[in-house]
Amino acid sequence: MKLKTMEGGFTICGDNQVYLEHTEQKPALYVGYGEASIDMYRGNFKIEDYVVQRYPLNVVSITGTSDGAQIDFGGLKAKICIDQELLTIYFEKTDPNINRFWLRIPSDKAEKCYGCGEQMSYFNLKGRHFPLWTSEPGVGRDKTTYVTWRSDVENKAGGDYYHTNYPEPTFVSSKHYYFHTDCTAYADFDFRHDDFHELQFWDVPESIRIEHADTFAALVQKLTDYLGRQPVLPEWVYDGAIIGVQGGTKRAFALADRSIRNGIKVNGIWCQDWEGKRVTSFGKRLQWDWQWNKELYPGLPEKIAQYREKGIRFLGYINPYLVNDGELYAEAKEKGYFAVKEDGSDYLVDFGEFYCGVVDLTNPEAYEWFKDRVIKKNMIEFGLSGWMADFGEYLPTDLKLYNGVSPMIEHNHWPARWAKCNYDALKETDTLGKEVFYFMRAGGTGNQKYCTMMWAGDQSVDFSIHDGLASVIVGALSVGMCGCGLHHSDIGGYTSLFGNTRTKELFQRWADMAIFTPLMRTHECNRPEENFQYYDDGDTMELFAAQTDVHVMLKPYIKALVEENSQTGMPVQRPLFMHYEDDARAYDIQTEYLFGKDMLIAPVYLEGQTEWKVYLPEDEWVHLWTGKSFAGGDVTVEAPIGRIPAFYRKNSAYAPLFEAIRKKYGE
Repeated sequence: MKLKTMEGGFTICGDNQVYLEHTEQKPALYVGYGEASIDMYRGNFKIEDYVVQRYPLNVVSITGTSDGAQIDFGGLKAKICIDQELLTIYFEKTDPNINRFWLRIPSDKAEKCYGCGEQMSYFNLKGRHFPLWTSEPGVGRDKTTYVTWRSDVENKAGGDYYHTNYPEPTFVSSKHYYFHTDCTAYADFDFRHDDFHELQFWDVPESIRIEHADTFAALVQKLTDYLGRQPVLPEWVYDGAIIGVQGGTKRAFALADRSIRNGIKVNGIWCQDWEGKRVTSFGKRLQWDWQWNKELYPGLPEKIAQYREKGIRFLGYINPYLVNDGELYAEAKEKGYFAVKEDGSDYLVDFGEFYCGVVDLTNPEAYEWFKDRVIKKNMIEFGLSGWMADFGEYLPTDLKLYNGVSPMIEHNHWPARWAKCNYDALKETDTLGKEVFYFMRAGGTGNQKYCTMMWAGDQSVDFSIHDGLASVIVGALSVGMCGCGLHHSDIGGYTSLFGNTRTKELFQRWADMAIFTPLMRTHECNRPEENFQYYDDGDTMELFAAQTDVHVMLKPYIKALVEENSQTGMPVQRPLFMHYEDDARAYDIQTEYLFGKDMLIAPVYLEGQTEWKVYLPEDEWVHLWTGKSFAGGDVTVEAPIGRIPAFYRKNSAYAPLFEAIRKKYGE
């Protein structure tokens, strides 16, 4: 890259493309002032903005060379630094009235963009805009569906295609560059224009980065060189499925035993209600007081030790809020560890018929207390080998934090703070990558280093494109392009409302896909009694036994992919263009993925299908279940339940492993 300065502006070019151009005739940088209106209801945000003033920045003075420059724009200063293929621009706001910032990045109609955190509806972002604000994803992201309509009308909870637990101001371009900004303010990345992307921020960013690489693999490595990478997983994670059961000691462990007797490979028992339960109109919820509930789980320590000897771990649930009728709430309140109202009084968040305090993670003492008292003592020392580290999206915008920073700035940073709190607990107990891991749905910049495993969140228990099984594929691909390459989902989905219930077919198809992810884990969902469970049906138990067995057989391959992710940032689940860059069709496919370099997976995401059309990039492919060879292009294969369309490269070093799977479970 090279910088060219001129009267009233500058251009940054390289590799036959313009990365940034700001002139009087064609400005790229704008600032202004806006007034926002924000209303939160149970993690769902209604956000409106009135832009009072917007104007392009005019250069007052500029000094520099082809490798950098200092620019004074009047109310804002910029320092441009170029290091070969990396452009970094640092900003300093000198006018305190500026609270809006716009940046235009050159584009063209053919360009495609990916990332912006975990997007669940669209992998290629071009043609749409994406507000970046961590929140509940909405019960339904498709405004044309009945579920979304009912949720909007009754609970203010209906979503849209861009709602996500994990937004991030990062995208990767088909032009072989990534864009990232160090800014946690509300943002809106608008990719609807043919000739430019317009990126809006409700603050002046500290810096922006644009970096180029010759390949997408090298680009992801450069991005994660900067943002960090997820650690490896404990060895036991590869040895089966984590079964999500609940209801107390007797029921949970009896279901685990029953699963094992039916041949299911079980490596973990996940009881999200280990700390107790409460029932609301939404369904079964939890007692948000993070300690062992002796009444519901009598004899739990002995059970944990007993099953650990069998190679089966126990997992729980936690989040960074404390219910106001719990023991830990009283302890934290006495110590002054909660965020408060502006006047210093108590601030409680409505989580749906119960109220919680927000542990102020910006307070070093509160952070240490939660990490030591809750995570290290109540969970790790107690014997838990993992947990769902839930929420992180709910930081309200009208409270007061210890560090004095506006919650409007801290809101998108909160998931990363929460991730780091868990990460530090594992690091300090020497269990990171060895014995303990956790999975999160909330995210932002920083999750690359501090989140041991992403989880797709609360999918609907159906085949709907924006909310069901298909959305999990999109989520894994998009967040992988941002550097979080370990991703999985609740097998069968989670959210069951308004008569929408999980079927046997849905669970089985979802489990088919889960084989080819880094982690298999079931969930009974929010209304267990109304929804199909794998242990309800003998045929499904038999099928699930085979599915978990195939997953375990793949352990050497999956383990190698997880190690590669930790070393290079290469995601386990990859878009087809990651390894087939010259294939134009690969850039628009969001319902298939490469499982590592050597496998291609095309999940059956619609109901009632007996065969499935798959696109294969040009290569020597072998159908996993039949051994039939394909050279590429559109192919149609039989796709009965239990035979997800899966292919491997003929010249893969793991071909003997794949052949062993076919010999055992194929035709």
